[in-house]
Amino acid sequence: MTDRPKLASLAVVLRESRLILVRRKNEPDAGLWGFPGGHVDIGETALAAASRELREETSVFAEAREYLHNLDLIVRADDGTILFHYLLAAVLCDYVSGEPCAADDVSDARWIDADDVLNGTLPLSEDVDTVLKLALARQASQIEVPTEDGL
Repeated sequence: MTDRPKLASLAVVLRESRLILVRRKNEPDAGLWGFPGGHVDIGETALAAASRELREETSVFAEAREYLHNLDLIVRADDGTILFHYLLAAVLCDYVSGEPCAADDVSDARWIDADDVLNGTLPLSEDVDTVLKLALARQASQIEVPTEDGL
């Protein structure tokens, strides 16, 4: 049971058509695939927390670029009692180095093809597909398309 919402941050790391996902060990979402992430420490920005949590959970280094979206995660027991209440800040991060390796509170970490997420072939935490679509749209809008004259 929780007495107030907690702030957490998610690291959204894309590399070509793949993204880093982790399989959670603990509730909420134990056994489900989702973005690496976790609590924001006092005095820490959600941007910094995304990079830190990514490193702690996967050994991958990335630089937080910008906020993508906020998600409310509220899990209730059958009697209506609130078990978990998080505000999740999804943060788009630029990959720097490393290969995903499960650590901390995840049982698996790997590069996953975006199509596998969008096609529903993995058991996912809620809204992973929504956040992925936002990240892909942002990535596509930042790719410069050369004109015929090369400018």
